[in-house]
Amino acid sequence: MYKSWWKILGAVLVIYSTIFGFLANVPMLPILYESIRNLYFHVPMWFSMIVLFGVSVFHSIKYLSSGNGENDLKAVESVNTGIIFGILGIVTGAIWAKFTWGQAWSFDVKQNFAAIALLLYFAYLVLRNAIDEEQKRAKISAIYNIFAFPMMVVLLFVLPRLSDSLHPGNGGNPGFNSYDLDQRMRVIFYPACIGWILVGYWIYTLLYRTRVLEEKNNNK
Repeated sequence: MYKSWWKILGAVLVIYSTIFGFLANVPMLPILYESIRNLYFHVPMWFSMIVLFGVSVFHSIKYLSSGNGENDLKAVESVNTGIIFGILGIVTGAIWAKFTWGQAWSFDVKQNFAAIALLLYFAYLVLRNAIDEEQKRAKISAIYNIFAFPMMVVLLFVLPRLSDSLHPGNGGNPGFNSYDLDQRMRVIFYPACIGWILVGYWIYTLLYRTRVLEEKNNNK
């Protein structure tokens, strides 16, 4: 069980942040009010996605340096899991936007760039399915993956800051400062981020193990 401590920790933190995310008191800020609770779910989804895409890049680099097919499988399953969290991030964001901005998709600059960032990784999966030869597919996918990650970072964290946005720091929406994210929220928000990242990594390991079993059955 000692090897699974991080899985237990992740599950406990997610359960804790979910329960107290709905029940604990939150600051009654203009525009947001009770909808600010979505911060405990929406933002951790994106953080988990970014970490999983980072794990994928790590294994893509390892594949290019070693040629080990296991690293290619780890890279693609990490992307698959990251996409799940990215979709959850967009869905929770759309729900939040509906209650605070009046419509689920207002074409806010950060919404648009987040969607484009996710499409980059859908393109990664399309690219893989378009190439039949195994080693060629793994190599080209790894190269694409390495370039996609910094592009995703620019789309999420750089370009939105160059123009006005309804997201954190603008229009009364929550940012990571003492006014928008007080101590009551921090003791739930940070565990939520850690918990969902750990659970996301756990899901990735399960998908990878499933893929390995499928590959073994196909090679029999």
